[in-house]
Amino acid sequence: MKLVSRLNSFFERHVPTPHFLLPDAFGVDVSDTSVKWMAFERAFEGFRVKSFGSVTIPDGVVEQGTIRDSQVFSRVLSEVARKNRIAYAHVALPEEAAFVFRMQIPVGTPRDQALNIIEFELEGRVPLPPSSTVFDYDILSAGDADGHHEIGVVVFPRELAERYATAFAHAGITLLSLEIEARSIARAVTGEERETALIVDYGLSRTGLAVVKSGVPIFTSTVDVGGEVITKQVMETLKVERKEAGRIENDEGLFAVPDGHNIAPIANTHVNGLADAVARAYRFWDTRRDKHGEAVSPLSRIILVGGSSNLYGLEDYLAGKVQAPVEQGNVWKNICTFDSYLPPIDKRTSLQYATAVGLALRNYL
Repeated sequence: MKLVSRLNSFFERHVPTPHFLLPDAFGVDVSDTSVKWMAFERAFEGFRVKSFGSVTIPDGVVEQGTIRDSQVFSRVLSEVARKNRIAYAHVALPEEAAFVFRMQIPVGTPRDQALNIIEFELEGRVPLPPSSTVFDYDILSAGDADGHHEIGVVVFPRELAERYATAFAHAGITLLSLEIEARSIARAVTGEERETALIVDYGLSRTGLAVVKSGVPIFTSTVDVGGEVITKQVMETLKVERKEAGRIENDEGLFAVPDGHNIAPIANTHVNGLADAVARAYRFWDTRRDKHGEAVSPLSRIILVGGSSNLYGLEDYLAGKVQAPVEQGNVWKNICTFDSYLPPIDKRTSLQYATAVGLALRNYL
């Protein structure tokens, strides 16, 4: 199909290469502020961390997921690749630029025909001409009584995908796949169980919200609420360095602690906006009904990831606001059991690596 470029091969493959034939690849997560990477190796039970790390990206190089300075970005990637011997990578594209929706196709539809059906649907769902997009899909259900699959479709602007592909090529890194961040996170923290959950990726500058069904995103949204605002205000109010501000947030957070610094008023002011956004997304999806009045994809829980989700008391605060179960994600869920191996990253820090972990798992799951 002419309008589906070769970049679609970077997304989920219809007939993937057998895992034992894949080269060793890193999961590389790009945000506005950093590049994080993760790689695993097989162990007796599960996997072990082979390599991981993070480097800061200069301000303005990547903004809201869009590469603004390709030369500087490629230099950062090249240095990371050289120091860590990264030759192949699975990479996530930013949710801010993605269009995600569900639709149905007849069971047994060949892949090329399915892509044609999706292309026909794009005009009414995506504000871009099909020729300016790259897209792919995942099957969500085995088939209903009417003989249809439910599929989840992800669409990206072609220019954005090509910018990422070009930047990695200039850095000497061969891309094996590109996918949406929420797909990577879901692979790490849900294990693709038959459930529908709301993932909240609470980062420094923004928060990604994603409804995932059986590990596949069916809705994504991004809100300009991040934990950096709290950190900066704590630093300014208490006259402390960033590391100490982070410790205070993680140890005291949203609740007054005896003999503590009482940063609750600062944190509550900013977390209210996050709670409102999470509540809106949760209620919209959890109250949807089909033509028979049955719940459509009711949500089972809210899963928190991202470095800012370590804010003490955030789980209880959101659970109270949304009236739903809230828990921190376990990014090692599909890596190891902790019985014989402890990853070299503590629990708090690991929440920053959810996307990279999910990307690195593509080599094995």
